[in-house]
Amino acid sequence: MPLIAVSPPHPVPVFSGFDYVTVDAPRRRIYAAHTGSAALMIADADTGAVIGQVRVGPMHGVAVDPANGHVYTGNGTDRSVTEIDPVKMTIVRTADVAGNVDAIAYDPSNGRIYADEDDGTHVYVVDAKTMTSVGTVDLPGHKPEYLAINPKTHEVYQNITDLAEIAVIDPATLKVKRTFETPAIEGNHPLQYDAAYDHLLVGGQNGTIAAYDSTGKLVGTVAIQNRVDQCSLDQATHQLACAGSGMLTMVRDLPNAAPVVVGSTNVAEGAHTVGYDTKSGNVWIVWAQPSGDFVQAYRPGP
Repeated sequence: MPLIAVSPPHPVPVFSGFDYVTVDAPRRRIYAAHTGSAALMIADADTGAVIGQVRVGPMHGVAVDPANGHVYTGNGTDRSVTEIDPVKMTIVRTADVAGNVDAIAYDPSNGRIYADEDDGTHVYVVDAKTMTSVGTVDLPGHKPEYLAINPKTHEVYQNITDLAEIAVIDPATLKVKRTFETPAIEGNHPLQYDAAYDHLLVGGQNGTIAAYDSTGKLVGTVAIQNRVDQCSLDQATHQLACAGSGMLTMVRDLPNAAPVVVGSTNVAEGAHTVGYDTKSGNVWIVWAQPSGDFVQAYRPGP
């Protein structure tokens, strides 16, 4: 099944480059870390038009509070996590942490933001209610890349790139309770958790998406393009959109079976992050090239 462009690319003011993307489907908003301009990009999920940008710092990670629509950003070398009101386009509060921040994840059940250390050995934990740092998790190995949360157990799963493994963080003790190896993956990058199937979907630099259950048992693998950076999962359809190496690929997770590729297409070479709009079924990519920065939606074709 091909993936087709829903509309032409929409220009994003200021040539910059991007990192992680997320979509707030109920509120019809797309958020992306516009890294070079040190801003959160806000776009309309129905039209793709850029609504505005909030200058917050050299950000990388982005997550949404489903209760109020506020956006949390991980601010790179500024060593902080910020709460943004995207309607007023203002910074609400900022919490300092002890290291550079890359990816972040938010657990709405306990109001915690988990921020992994860019090229480091820690995960920083911030209480979103008070916007204060409440702990630091020491990680095995080096270079955490992406993290996901189990909504039932509230365990945090953290990719560890140099060890080709996933560390499982206990939310009560803020310690790594166990690890398991992911030998099917080289250069772990994207990580998503499919709650209904209890599958961790992990990709890397070797052209593979692997499904592991939460005990670390390999369920199966599927071949995709090399060097994927971010994948985004629709929990309802179990479809995973992955960007990198000039391609956008859609993978479907299956219960007790290896995932399968359901579609792919060539996209701009610089597109390496993606957000899934679970309401429309569109997936949004962002990229920078000499002619400018852009945001665009794709979806499975007929």
